[in-house]
Amino acid sequence: MDLARYRPNVGVVLARSDGKVWLGRRADAPGPNNWQFPQGGVDEGEALEAAALRELREETGVSSAQVLGRTDEWLAYDFPPGHAGSKAVKGWIGQKQMWFAVRFLGDDAEIDLAGHHHIEFDAWRWADLEETPKLVVKFKRATYRRVVEAFRDLIKATA
Repeated sequence: MDLARYRPNVGVVLARSDGKVWLGRRADAPGPNNWQFPQGGVDEGEALEAAALRELREETGVSSAQVLGRTDEWLAYDFPPGHAGSKAVKGWIGQKQMWFAVRFLGDDAEIDLAGHHHIEFDAWRWADLEETPKLVVKFKRATYRRVVEAFRDLIKATA
């Protein structure tokens, strides 16, 4: 697959020591499939791990975290037909993502959804990693299944 027209992006699976993972409910998307992991674009010249930790901090307020691992390759998805988001307008046909498994070292009081000027999530919860593909918007489900497969043992190892 030629990934040149896919926007570079990072995704973060934030896991507690008991193996539960963090999910946010997208503030700008109708339910029920509007839950997802933190994710975001990579700035020009920014290292992927630095981008992942920045996005995690911006979207959740979490900075007490340790990277456990990342996917070996980019995972890509296409925007659905008619997608009119700002990324599609800029000519991107989808996103390619490098995913990071991150251990949460803080406590729930650290989570602050309003700490950044652009609020991504209006609610959050802890969930089982295995249930996440069915909670996300349909066009991201295949990617989430691959993320679950990639991090299943790594996330359990933190418990």
